[in-house]
Amino acid sequence: MAALYADLDALRASAADVRIVTSDGQTIAAHSYVLASASPVLERMIDVARRGGRGGGACTVRILGAPSDAVLAFLHLLYAARAEEAVVAAHGPQLLALAHAYRVGWLKRAAEASVSARLAPGDAVDMLKLAGLCDAPRLRAACARLAARDRAAVEASDGWRFARRHDPALEQELLQLLEDAGRRRERWARGRASREAYCQLAEAMDSLDRIFAAADDDDACSAGGEPCARKGGGGGGATCELGLRLLMRHFAACARKAAPGGCARCKRLLQLFRLHASVCDRTEQDQPCRVPLCSHFAARMREEKADKTWRLLVKKVTTARAMARLAVGRRVPEVVAVSWARYLSSSKWAKLR
Repeated sequence: MAALYADLDALRASAADVRIVTSDGQTIAAHSYVLASASPVLERMIDVARRGGRGGGACTVRILGAPSDAVLAFLHLLYAARAEEAVVAAHGPQLLALAHAYRVGWLKRAAEASVSARLAPGDAVDMLKLAGLCDAPRLRAACARLAARDRAAVEASDGWRFARRHDPALEQELLQLLEDAGRRRERWARGRASREAYCQLAEAMDSLDRIFAAADDDDACSAGGEPCARKGGGGGGATCELGLRLLMRHFAACARKAAPGGCARCKRLLQLFRLHASVCDRTEQDQPCRVPLCSHFAARMREEKADKTWRLLVKKVTTARAMARLAVGRRVPEVVAVSWARYLSSSKWAKLR
């Protein structure tokens, strides 16, 4: 402690004009110009103490509500005028409270970041209360993320039990944070599933083009050949083409497609053909599309206005198809590929699928 605060010890030997009194009665000599330049609150307190003093000696300023070692650390950082990581880590919550009370912005931000980085489930409720008292949104968000990620450990903490007995407002706030986090996860999951569905539909449109295209492109497959895999998609393109081929074979041999009510699988193939006609970028004059019924559905859509839901689906699939084409040939960094593979193999992703 003496080595850490050597600068304070050296300055105490000079003409100190302020005495800092802590909660346990310890007195620390300091200099008014250092404290006043660092904190407007301390400047005001020193001014009031000087005007109320009866003698010309050093004025007294009380810094209460924190241990003496935390007050020493606070003064040391004010003298150093920088946030030393070791000191902030050792007294993070106390420094956050002191920096907020005495309006030392740079120290408050450093203490908030340090406490957020070292947050543990057992301290989440206490730090959430501190974040509310000290107006620390970053710490509050960190507490919410930790509570949502490890709710069982948070509910087993002493802070949670104390809040349930004596602080219903804090309990309600934490429960609201957990509910909001759950809603965000559900909203993200729905959006992720929707984007995946649009990507699969875009892949199906490309597979239809490859199945019926002429074999003059190196990446296209002939109608009677084996399905080809899409670039950068692993086995997804081959699986999609195989499923479409099986669906078309069923359509050709199905006897229920003309019956009342029809066949669900045949209707699904017709919907895919209609969607392809909606997103097809080939014109009759430029390059006729070889996908069956493409021109037929295109002519019908020109005559009949599609509903809003169908237009939105077409827009989403067109966007996904364009983004997939832009991604072809681009090299994905190894770190991103490994992280993405780990994410796809996780249990949470398996539940979504």
